[in-house]
Amino acid sequence: MLNKQHSTTITLPRGTLDLTYQTNAANSNNDLEANSHYQLDDLLDFAQRINPKRAFLFVSKVLGRHIPVAPSIMRDAFTDLANLVPDDLPEPILVIGMAETAVGLSAGVHQALQTRYPQALLLNSTRHAQQDEAKGNAHTLLTTFSEDHSHASQHLIYQSADKVTQEQLLASKTLIMVDDEASTGNTCVNVVTALREAGLTQLQQIHLTTLVDWSLNQNQADTDADDTIATRLPNIDFHRHHLLSGAWKWTDAPNPEPIIMPSVDTTEAGSQALGHTGHWGRFPTLDSTGGFNHYLASFQTAFASFDGQTVFDKAQLPQKILVLGSNEFVWLPFLLAEWLEQHTNLDNSNNTVNFSALTRSPIALGGGISKMLSFNDNYGLGMTNFAYNVEPNEWDLIVLCVETSADSVDAMWHGLDNVLVVSPK
Repeated sequence: MLNKQHSTTITLPRGTLDLTYQTNAANSNNDLEANSHYQLDDLLDFAQRINPKRAFLFVSKVLGRHIPVAPSIMRDAFTDLANLVPDDLPEPILVIGMAETAVGLSAGVHQALQTRYPQALLLNSTRHAQQDEAKGNAHTLLTTFSEDHSHASQHLIYQSADKVTQEQLLASKTLIMVDDEASTGNTCVNVVTALREAGLTQLQQIHLTTLVDWSLNQNQADTDADDTIATRLPNIDFHRHHLLSGAWKWTDAPNPEPIIMPSVDTTEAGSQALGHTGHWGRFPTLDSTGGFNHYLASFQTAFASFDGQTVFDKAQLPQKILVLGSNEFVWLPFLLAEWLEQHTNLDNSNNTVNFSALTRSPIALGGGISKMLSFNDNYGLGMTNFAYNVEPNEWDLIVLCVETSADSVDAMWHGLDNVLVVSPK
């Protein structure tokens, strides 16, 4: 069975995006992937970035970031992607995710991989400088890197304060880099280079693991993309895993209108303190779910009060619930949405639970973005945040999950009578 080639053209206000792609993606061993049931329309929509560096955006339908989606669909994508990663990889293994879009995806892939690699570490990049509240100083950075095309290019990666965990991190032999999409391969090269320079000198294999890989045949005429990345990462084995792959070509529209991007490129801590929500990847961790039981209890207590009950009763949950994570804080909110989906659907098959998230990413209306809400961020950074494809009146309950205090949330959300803010404080 051969990979079936497709092509399509996406027209956006600032130009056209020509795509070629295959629905049976080849893995690193040139075998057909097991996930050939994923089609382009299952995975992606398209929109225009408000970003002079890149005019288009691949809008994922399974990530729960810009398009609300059922947690079960997200979980399937996490698991299917993790299943593409081969057995018998050299250990220790480090799973690393890219802020802000892929931090939930990386945690989901990491959790699925732990059935085979129980000692794999999870570590996410972040754009929020981390302060040690107890000691009154900043945590120690491992390294930084740049995502050149992004609206917020600088990323921070933190080391562990635990000596044993830090030693395991530095001894990593396999790096599984998780992102929603790869479009040139440059970010992968930047991450690996930064990690090696920071002390991960024993890396033997890199596994670029993405929902969609558009970096095939980018910036080259007749050379295989794997070979290009490999030449930029000497003395290391490079592999790809993805649900769908292809290549893109962008053509600017004649005389496109100039755009002004909001100021969102900061790695400051913000004036609002972060509550403790467990360890879900901003620092190296084996268990990304350690804070969930506490956060679930926080939700149950908050909902009981919100609904006028003395104790939580899941029978009182409304029929249509949207759970929103906030910026990089999406993994525990996703687990909460998954819990709600599992418990409400037991009682009524017509119940709907979706998940999405607030973001600092500026995107224009049109294409995959039909609705945009804008408001002040809850971190005290003084920047605009957005929620996309969310119409508040369509939901009986919106559960807005934050890692800051409840009063840090913009008044717009507090002004909606169907919004419940869940905070760790």
